[in-house]
Amino acid sequence: MIATIQNETFQNLLGELQLSSYEPSANVHALAGAESRFIKDLKINVGNVLNNAQHLSRKEALLLALAIAVNERFVLLQESFGNLAREAGATRAEIAEIVACTALMNTNNVFYRFRHFLKKDFYENQPAGIKMSIMASPVLGKEFFELVSLVVSSINGCEMCVSSHERSVLQHGSSESRVLEAVKLGAVIKGLITVLA
Repeated sequence: MIATIQNETFQNLLGELQLSSYEPSANVHALAGAESRFIKDLKINVGNVLNNAQHLSRKEALLLALAIAVNERFVLLQESFGNLAREAGATRAEIAEIVACTALMNTNNVFYRFRHFLKKDFYENQPAGIKMSIMASPVLGKEFFELVSLVVSSINGCEMCVSSHERSVLQHGSSESRVLEAVKLGAVIKGLITVLA
């Protein structure tokens, strides 16, 4: 139960993420039991990427965090980041598009990693045949949709998709600083999930 974790920093992190029903994982118990300094680092890192981003709005940061929670299938954080994103002004359509974008990137990341690993002309020259109409005129706007695609592809380790979406984000008027901040956010949220799961 939540009361068994006496670490104040961890309790504050849960409060900020609105995770009142969270039951600590074995990883949390291991860190809290050893009074690990990593809990403080984790709280600072999560706070920095969600609240102190210079190139992302709070809503954008929370939508990116939601994409990682969806990607990693962590339901409690999906609910938390969804609620926090709505509080920051996200619409139902935007939240739905984050889910759709994340699902599409999971599809594409597997397919294009396969092509990239094998580097065979036959596979390279076949049409993908994957319907991607949501990319044409996304509710989130093309630049942010591409940024979400880039971050999810980075988490999933698809080199071709990372390169392609990074190029596209920049072509749509973004900056390398914004890209770096978004990918760092994805990395921090992935680390958070590693601890909480």
